[in-house]
Amino acid sequence: MSSQTNSDRAPEPVGMYPHARRVGNFLFLSGVGPRIRGSKEIPHGIEAQCRSVFKNIEMILEDAGFSWDDLVDVTVFLTNMERDFKTYNEIYAEYFKTNKPCRTTVEVTRLPTPIDIELKCVAAKC
Repeated sequence: MSSQTNSDRAPEPVGMYPHARRVGNFLFLSGVGPRIRGSKEIPHGIEAQCRSVFKNIEMILEDAGFSWDDLVDVTVFLTNMERDFKTYNEIYAEYFKTNKPCRTTVEVTRLPTPIDIELKCVAAKC
């Protein structure tokens, strides 16, 4: 049995998909970007976008009954690895001090909106 989760605090999805879907003890998040709910506003610069993405993920997790420490797998999409990886990696380390989920970081040529970063996450209640 599975159930969908949509956060009233995170930015609206840009397509026909939920913020997350729970299957058993797992929560699968759709790709999450740095947009701000209720607007098309995108924070400027990779540091601001990273912090906004992490905040959006945290809101989706909380609204689904999960927490940051429940994250077990993170896939990160960057549009410019050479320019942004160092900053993103430093900010990532701030947020993942104790919980260290598996992580994959890939460079993509573009994302659906003009953003520099998007995360795809899996959380689990063990």
